[in-house]
Parts: sequence; structure tokens; C-alpha cells
Amino acid sequence: MTRAAATYVEETAFGFWFLQSHVWQQHVLRVAIDDLKRLIDAPLPSAAVLLDAGCGQGKSFGLLQAAFAPAQLIGLDADPHSLACVRREAERQGLPVRLLASDCAAIQLNDASVDILFCHQTFHHLVEQERTLGEFWRVLKPGGLLLFAESTRFYIDTWVIRWLFRHPMQVQKSAGQYLDMLREQGFEFAERNVSYPYLWWSRAQDFGLLERWGLRQPKPVGQRDETLVNLVARKPLEQPQP
Repeated sequence: MTRAAATYVEETAFGFWFLQSHVWQQHVLRVAIDDLKRLIDAPLPSAAVLLDAGCGQGKSFGLLQAAFAPAQLIGLDADPHSLACVRREAERQGLPVRLLASDCAAIQLNDASVDILFCHQTFHHLVEQERTLGEFWRVLKPGGLLLFAESTRFYIDTWVIRWLFRHPMQVQKSAGQYLDMLREQGFEFAERNVSYPYLWWSRAQDFGLLERWGLRQPKPVGQRDETLVNLVARKPLEQPQP
């Protein structure tokens, strides 16, 4: 898959192993999905089509089914090794998932065909982020929801993450830069639709130990370099005229 190799950076062997771990499923995925569901401030679409863009090894499927009860669940990933794991995971969970071997920058779905798009810890692997966001916009229906959970450059650009994982460092962004990117694409969201989790595992300098030991007071939002950003954005019902 030459095209995919040019537009995203593959996981390391450690990263691939980590994405099938209990820690990943329970302490990363589950926590993010619970938080994203909390940030939604409007009724969910009925009989929704839900796309998991960059579904990895499919560990999110059962959590997404439980949280959003979609009528159709689509898993998309460009990595053939991951997709082989995804098929087995969907069968293990007994979920009728439609799988797409597709690049996030060229999604093989029709325009306005998705009600909810879930993108969790995928964007920081992508080289063509603006193009991918344009694809998210294209496949979402007017009024559709983008559930976006991402690590910022203040987490990605640390010695632990550089040692264990692999990312395109030239495209890493701060939380504010991700928010600006989504707004520029046309997505709408308010402050109540955004959260900045400051989880211990995202603080690779000291893993929050100094605060847990009482040696340092935690900094509030606005006075720290955010390591994670979760947000729920909506594609407007009425599109702006060119």
C-alpha cells in the first residue's frame, strides 16, 4: 500500500503490541469514549452510521457499540496487519462491522454518508492532516458529529514517546492549534464541548508523580501545556455559500 505509507507513519513493534493491551482498552480508549459522550450536548442521531477512522486493532468496537448504539459500525484503517487483527476482534465480539482498507486522506465512502465519526489517537500519525480533515467533513452528514480525541505535541515530543513510538514530528500541534484547524474547516463547537484531560500517562516528564507525592501543586487549565484534547464538533446543517 504505497499511498498509505506516504500519508501516515506506522506504529513501532511496541506500539502495535500496546494497541492490543488491556491498558490501552481500559485506561485510554474507554476513558476517552466516556469523556466524549459526556461532551455531547444534543440528542444522538437515530439509527446512526458510525465510522471509526483509524480503528487500529478494533478494541474500540464494543465500547462504541455500548456508548452510541449505532445501526452500522464501520472500521477504517490503512494498515493491512491491523485490519487482520480487526477482523478477528469483530468476530470475537460478535459485531457486524464493515471494514475498509482505506487511507484517512482518501476515505472510500460517499459524501454525507456518516452520522458520527470517531477519531481517537489517529491524527498525530497522519502526514496529510488538512486533507484528512477535509475528508472527515465530506463524509459527515450535515449535523453529523466528529468525536475527536488527540495527544498534543507536548506529549508526542517527549523522550519516552520518541523512544517507544514513531510519529511525523513536523505536523504535531498544540491543543489550540487543533481547535483552530477544526474551526477553519467549518466545524462548530463551544467551550462546553471541549475537555483537556491531564491524565498521568500523558505526562511523560514525571507521570504526575510530583503532584501525587504532594511536592508540586497541579496547574489549572490555561496555565499548563495541555497534553490531550477531547472535543465533540458538529458539521453545520446549513453549509456556507462559496
